[in-house]
Amino acid sequence: MPYSIAQLNQMSQDEFVAALGAVFEDTPTIARKTWKQRPFKTLTDLHQAMVAAVQHMTPAEQLALIRAHPDLGSKAKMADASVQEQASVGLDRLTPAEYDRFHTANEAYKAKFDFPFIIAVKKHTKTSILDAFDRRLHHTPEAEVTQALTEITQIAQFRLEALVLSV
Repeated sequence: MPYSIAQLNQMSQDEFVAALGAVFEDTPTIARKTWKQRPFKTLTDLHQAMVAAVQHMTPAEQLALIRAHPDLGSKAKMADASVQEQASVGLDRLTPAEYDRFHTANEAYKAKFDFPFIIAVKKHTKTSILDAFDRRLHHTPEAEVTQALTEITQIAQFRLEALVLSV
């Protein structure tokens, strides 16, 4: 059910977390911290407040947020939003060869960076995701943490757009 900004501004902290706690994968503490910044005027204000909460996390907390994300094309249990996002580009319907390619790319990426590859799949195709894997495997760990957090904030934007009415 989409919420208006006015409804979100009137919610208790527990209601707010129940409504928006899944915006950042398996990390409802971001919604909990953001609630304190009410009232929000727009969806953009809400998103910026959530991003600021991520930016104020310790490096260990940011790494935990990154690690909360599932592997792309995985058959592992994941949050409903992740299932829908991955399905939107066909990652739930991989051929055996595509599955092997994603699995190999995921494993190589995790071996190098010690966290899952994250990309805002709504902006991509299976091919462009695999190209991004190849390109980003050459990055430094610091660059990939930054890129992962950038992708996470884009994913959060997409999720908020699905949950909050823009008026």
